[in-house]
Amino acid sequence: MNPLREAALVETRRHFFGRTATGIGTAALASLLNPQLFATNQPNPEADLAKYRQFAPKANRVIYLFMSGAPSQLDMWDYKPQLNDWFDKDLPDTIRNGQRITTMTSGQERFPIAPSKFKFSRHGQDGVWISELLPHTAGIIDDIAVIKTVHTEAINHDPAITYIQTGSQLPGRPSTGAWVSYGLGSLNENLPAFVVLHSTVNGGFGGQALYERLWGAGFLSNRHQGVSLRSSGDPVLYLSNPQGMSESMRRRMLDELAKLNAVRYQAVGDPEIQARIAQYEMAYRMQTSVPELTDISKEPDSVLKMYGDEVKTPGTFAANCLLARRLAERGVRFTQVFIRQWDQHGNLPNDISRQCRIIDQPCAALIRDLKSKGMLDDTLVIWGGEFGRTVYCQGKLTRENYGRDHHPRCYTKWMAGGGIKPGVVYGETDDFSYNVVKDPVHIHDLNATILHCLGVNHERLTYRHQGRDFRLTDVHGNIVQPLLA
Repeated sequence: MNPLREAALVETRRHFFGRTATGIGTAALASLLNPQLFATNQPNPEADLAKYRQFAPKANRVIYLFMSGAPSQLDMWDYKPQLNDWFDKDLPDTIRNGQRITTMTSGQERFPIAPSKFKFSRHGQDGVWISELLPHTAGIIDDIAVIKTVHTEAINHDPAITYIQTGSQLPGRPSTGAWVSYGLGSLNENLPAFVVLHSTVNGGFGGQALYERLWGAGFLSNRHQGVSLRSSGDPVLYLSNPQGMSESMRRRMLDELAKLNAVRYQAVGDPEIQARIAQYEMAYRMQTSVPELTDISKEPDSVLKMYGDEVKTPGTFAANCLLARRLAERGVRFTQVFIRQWDQHGNLPNDISRQCRIIDQPCAALIRDLKSKGMLDDTLVIWGGEFGRTVYCQGKLTRENYGRDHHPRCYTKWMAGGGIKPGVVYGETDDFSYNVVKDPVHIHDLNATILHCLGVNHERLTYRHQGRDFRLTDVHGNIVQPLLA
């Protein structure tokens, strides 16, 4: 990349104000008196919107609710009543057909069928089958699109999560949120374009470890990486001024530091220096915007009640779903909400019941909340994990207790709002929820559809690195047209 062109593209606000001082005071005063009049989409100057944005977007922002550990589609969404007759019988070889399985069950002498112990019933205008585990989600079924045939090649957690988040099983690629930030820029200069929220379970995290690269920028500029908000202390590390440092002192320090960085940039032409300057400036602005964001004291009691009792406890999934709505309301492009402990190889009925009690009400509340505010039409909400669970049992099997291993061949996700057709069920699996029999959706197809809802041509949103053009969907991906409104 040409350093001189890069310098022109990433010229700081301070330089701009210095060169256009005449009349800027009036504009600044007006923006303070009525900032909404000046709220505009700020595209990323590194990207060429005309190159890949060929149609009007339906979604302006994304909220991605990620169930890390892989929730069981068989116990929540993919109703297979005939499996009751197969209890403790072996999975037919013709169904597995030699497909790869994990080392955790490959040594089992047999693969006994474990029907779901949970009851299913029909909901919504089209009578969609939903587990008793999700009574609140059942109430919004006409607002969401259920996809039963998502599939992936990855069979272990880390490569699978890396794959669905970055488009590659190998670390080092930009995450979905980073691609969206790179391509579309920010809607709010006082908050990052990409924010990550981590949800606690019973006061802790547990489950599979989540690494920063899952919301990292990869080979893109660091300005596009996700910013994690913490549930205790400063929402962002070092956001508060150190003891003894005043607001004016910090401002002077940042100004002088920016001058030093500018000198260094002129000497070496490294674009990451400009990214560092931008990050310092964002952190300074966040000192005011983040405390206001996380203060839910002015939310109506009716809204708080809708999200459930845990909404007032920072870091819980309920609190993070409300925070996700507040972030979307303030123009954050991409909000990723993680919750772990879905990896249920044993004692699945008890563990999945606990997890569903945690997430069911807040998920439904988020959809209702966005809808009541008129935001669902241009906010894309996504729910799901990295793969599904097997129909056969891992460990000891009884009618009331069983475990399930990893299953990448088919699993369920749902989407809502932002250009997605509501109230539909897409795709069909076989009688064992083991293989896709109709309308498969690869994770590249899913990501292509997400970008399409944002008005982005996934084949054209690229970045040249190490001699080739990279993209979120690699060299694959088809938009799932039947899911589009």
